Amino acid sequence: MTHEPIPQDRPARVVARLAKHVDRALHEVDLSLAQYRVLGNLADGPSLASTLAERLIVTRPSVTALVDGLVERGLVTRTTSEDDRRRVMHVLTTDGRKVLAGADGAIERRLEMLAGELPESDRTRAYRGLESWGKALHSYWTKLVKEKTATR
Repeated sequence: MTHEPIPQDRPARVVARLAKHVDRALHEVDLSLAQYRVLGNLADGPSLASTLAERLIVTRPSVTALVDGLVERGLVTRTTSEDDRRRVMHVLTTDGRKVLAGADGAIERRLEMLAGELPESDRTRAYRGLESWGKALHSYWTKLVKEKTATR
């Protein structure tokens, strides 16, 4: 049986394929991509459900469902806000930080395995490209927050 070579894809398709590799790496540590995103956001500090929903670009009920599972596993806790007891803050636990570190490691190993298929110069450019995308995402989020704050 002969195999046809896989054609090089458009950037959108490459991102989709990388997402599948991230998903497989997260499966190794028993997390979904959505759960990983919640833990990653909470690593920056406690958050309200509404703020998490905005950051994750999902509905508030979706965040509640995701956090319910993470609370059940002891990775996240819910506490009342010191400023307003009606507001519930979501906080990453010590176990949550350990699981997040394990997930980060699993993803990084997967990326290193894939990058191992590239010559060193391309590998360096690929990692720099990810860093650039990270900056673009941060800038985009900061802009959205500023716009939202200005309209209040």
